Amino acid sequence: MRSLEEMLQASAAHHRHLCPRQVLGVRMGLLAGRLLGLDLPRPDKRLLAIVETDGCVVDGIVAATGCEVGRRTLRVEDLGKVAATFVDTCDERAVRLAPRPDVRQLAYAYAPEARNKWEAQLLGYQRMPDEALFSWQPVALVTPLRALISRPGVRAHCQACGEEIINEREVRLGDRILCRSCAYGAYYMPSFTPLSLPVSFPLPSLAGAEGR
Repeated sequence: MRSLEEMLQASAAHHRHLCPRQVLGVRMGLLAGRLLGLDLPRPDKRLLAIVETDGCVVDGIVAATGCEVGRRTLRVEDLGKVAATFVDTCDERAVRLAPRPDVRQLAYAYAPEARNKWEAQLLGYQRMPDEALFSWQPVALVTPLRALISRPGVRAHCQACGEEIINEREVRLGDRILCRSCAYGAYYMPSFTPLSLPVSFPLPSLAGAEGR
């Protein structure tokens, strides 16, 4: 397992600087690993992280755990909270962690040399014991883990828009298979502002595309 300092360096390199919420993310991931008895960062897909906001804290969690969106081991449920749930996908044990409400004020006690509140948080969050920094509790997922992870190679096509749907995210309404955008409404709507490419270029050949 890499040290806290090494993980902070990895997070800062990816994020281009180090900030207090990255420290929280790294510390959160490390504590989750200890609570679940897992070595970190993970080279496999055993650990699933469900983060409750985007931004800096996620980069810290990625650096500590090895969980990534592209590997389908990191999910964002944007609730606007610096909190995360970590799930051992082998036995489905899960723990949710969040910073204690008073950590910003308490950070000054652990970084008396800090020149401002940002620096106090940056240094204090690295030094505070887990019990002072976080609250945590075991939890159970409302959506079954199997439904979240899905199965490889499963595909469907929306009978309204025609687009492909993967990871068993289709919806059945009556006798129709729909994507969630067509079933429940999308996060976007069509715009009639024309868009064009700045330069023309030849389209790639579609030969062999059917095998994708």
